[in-house]
Amino acid sequence: MAHDHDHGHGLDTSSDRRWLFAALALLLVFMAGEVAAGLAAGSLALLSDAAHMLTDVASLVLALVAMKLAARPAEGSMTYGLRRAEILSAQLNGATLLVLGGWFVYEGITRLLHPPQVEGGLVLVVALVGVAVNIAATVCVGKANRASLNVEGAFQHILTDLYAFIATVVAGLVIWLTGFARADALAALVVAALMLKSGWGLVRAASRILLEAAPAGFSPDAIGAQLVALDDVVEVHDLHIWEISSGQAALSAHVLVTGAADCHERRVAMERLLRDEHGVEHTTIQVDHFAEGEEHCEQAHGRVHRSERDEVGPVEQTSRHEHHH
Repeated sequence: MAHDHDHGHGLDTSSDRRWLFAALALLLVFMAGEVAAGLAAGSLALLSDAAHMLTDVASLVLALVAMKLAARPAEGSMTYGLRRAEILSAQLNGATLLVLGGWFVYEGITRLLHPPQVEGGLVLVVALVGVAVNIAATVCVGKANRASLNVEGAFQHILTDLYAFIATVVAGLVIWLTGFARADALAALVVAALMLKSGWGLVRAASRILLEAAPAGFSPDAIGAQLVALDDVVEVHDLHIWEISSGQAALSAHVLVTGAADCHERRVAMERLLRDEHGVEHTTIQVDHFAEGEEHCEQAHGRVHRSERDEVGPVEQTSRHEHHH
C-alpha cells in the first residue's frame, strides 16, 4: 500500500491578513451604522442588508480563523488537523443565511400588504454609502491572495452584498421621488432571495463534504474505468473519492493486477494519472496480484470495475454494486 501525501494542503499562508482585517473593520463599522439607520428610517431593506453584511463579516472571520487553524500540524487523534473546521463554520453560516432569508421573506410580504412609512432619502443616502463601503471592502479582499478558497469565498460574499445594496439604492430613490413605500419591501425580498441562494449553496456544499461525497466535477465511475483501462490492471474496487476540506480531494482504492505486473510501477502510473488528469495528489492505493478464485475483499464497497481484456482470463467488466462474500 502506498501513501502519497501533499502536506501543503489548505489555505495559502501568503494571504495578506492585513487586507482582510481592513475589509472586516470597514464592514463592522458600517454594519453598526446601518442597523441604526434602518431602525430610524423604518427600512426593512436596510436591516436586511445589514443582516447580509453580518454574513460577510462571518465569512471574513472564518477566513482569518481558518488560516490560523490550517497552520496547525495534524497530530494525535486529529489526523487531518482541523481542516474541517471551515466546513462546520460554512454550514452554520449557510443555515443562518437560510433562517434570516426566510424571516425577511415573511417580513417583506407583510410590508407589501401593509406598507409602513419609510424615509426614502435616508435609505438612499445609507445605501449609497453601503455601495462605496462594499466596493472598498471588495478591493481590500481582492488584494489578498485569492488562491485561498476561504478568501475567494469571502470575496464572493461581499460582491453579492454589493448587488444587494444596489437594489436598496433603487428602492430608496423610488421612495424619495415617488413615495412608493412598497419599493422598500421589494428590495428586501431581492436581498432575501440572494441570502437564500447563498445559504442553500453553502449548506449543500458543506453537507456533501461532511457526507464524504465525491467532489463536484469528479465521477468515481469514470475514474474507476480509467484506472482499470491501464495496462495489466484487472480489477479496481473499494474506490473512494472525498474531500478533506474545500478543494482538497483525496482518493483510496484496492487494485488487482496481473501476476506478471510490477505492483510498484502500476501504482506509480495510477498516481500519475490521478495527479495529471484530475489534480488528486492525496492518494492511498493498495495494489495486489490477481489470483483466480481468490477473494481479496470479503465485502467490497461500491462498484467493482473489471477489465474486458482477454489476457486476464474469464473476468469481465461489470457494473455491479453487489458485495463480495
